[in-house]
Amino acid sequence: MTFLAIIGGILAIGYFWYVSLVGKKNGALEALSSIDVQLKKRHDLLPNILKIAKKFMDHEKELMTKVTEMRALAGKGYDRNNSDEVAGHLQAESGLQSAMMQLFAVAENYPDLKANQNMIRAQETFEEVEGHIAAARRFYNSSVTALNNAVQIFPGSLIANMANITSMPYFEMAEVEKKPVDASDYL
Repeated sequence: MTFLAIIGGILAIGYFWYVSLVGKKNGALEALSSIDVQLKKRHDLLPNILKIAKKFMDHEKELMTKVTEMRALAGKGYDRNNSDEVAGHLQAESGLQSAMMQLFAVAENYPDLKANQNMIRAQETFEEVEGHIAAARRFYNSSVTALNNAVQIFPGSLIANMANITSMPYFEMAEVEKKPVDASDYL
């Protein structure tokens, strides 16, 4: 009787640990969805910014092409349950953000563009969306930390391995984003 109670207790603890892991995984996926919503806003805004900038920045075709290519790369679909694909998606989004920072830095050298009301509104909207992405990134990284801790620490690592629950990547800033932008680098 005592033996059965011990086995039952171990199974109950294992079950609750499993439920906790699944909850943490689903929380991280929910946070990833929040990031995707904000990134979609960014992707929808970019064509308008590029159209406005194109009128004034005839000499910056290479930069405009880079932004367009980064948007296409970042807009590709990915498997949310595949950590490598999630990491690639998040890295592509960081590259897109970096390209947009370069575009805005170069735009500073075009007084007509800098003073254009449509460009000013587009830049303000872009900055607002970037703020929302930063908030969603913090929430996502917090959820990923909770999941990764639960998946990597014993006995959760055993249960996660049996349930095929894996760690997820963080959404980190690209190295380029960590440095201040100098417009002279792009002229």
